[in-house]
Amino acid sequence: MKKIILSAAFLAFAAMTSVKANATTGQSTVMVQQDSVTKTPVELKDLPDAVKTTLASDTYKEWTATAAFLVVKADKSEYYQVDVKKLEETASLKLTKEGAVIQ
Repeated sequence: MKKIILSAAFLAFAAMTSVKANATTGQSTVMVQQDSVTKTPVELKDLPDAVKTTLASDTYKEWTATAAFLVVKADKSEYYQVDVKKLEETASLKLTKEGAVIQ
């Protein structure tokens, strides 16, 4: 009798925990917004005079410019990215064409 009760309890438990698998037919849509930024290399000698003046100022005089890029964002705003190096340390500065540093 104990075996019958245990078997019935086991079957009842197994029936309650059965897995119900359904195939999903819905479609999911993934939207990706592309960042529209163009980065054009610029020769260091071709940088605007205001940018050159900022790079020569006391704040940045110990840094050596290694590369420069004109960056144009999707909203048509633009700035110069100047990669600089001091000993083993490297950094990138963002400057407007008027020579103001962008944070």
